[in-house]
Amino acid sequence: MRVREIKEDQRRVLVVVCDRDEEAVATLRDAIREYDIRAAQVTAVGGFRSGELGYFDPNVHDYLPIAIDGQVEVLSLLGDVAEHDGRPELHVHAVCGRRDGSTIGGHLLRGEVWPTLEVVLTEVAPSLAKRFDPEIGLALLTPDLPG
Repeated sequence: MRVREIKEDQRRVLVVVCDRDEEAVATLRDAIREYDIRAAQVTAVGGFRSGELGYFDPNVHDYLPIAIDGQVEVLSLLGDVAEHDGRPELHVHAVCGRRDGSTIGGHLLRGEVWPTLEVVLTEVAPSLAKRFDPEIGLALLTPDLPG
């Protein structure tokens, strides 16, 4: 992993380049904790050699696995970082393109990077937080907005 912190006005931008063979989710979690990123928007492009996406099933309150079973292009990776139980947590979704042009998408559970994953985390309002909704079974974004 290679990381560069850029400060613009009052917010930071963290550029994380995940190297080949790194596991993307673990690497990004390490970076946001090391740099104390509490609230951010996440975007990325790159590639995975293998991994797993998830589809949230409301009936079982859990993610159903979707295998990434070979080389794919990460066409879009979007999400956020927000506090949950006092710790910054990563929540990202990915759309991955296969060689034949078909795509798969879902919540990124795990991704083995190949050859790279270029990630930009842009810090946002520090009051961004997630709270667990027991009815749904997920921690959901609940920005503390005035009024």
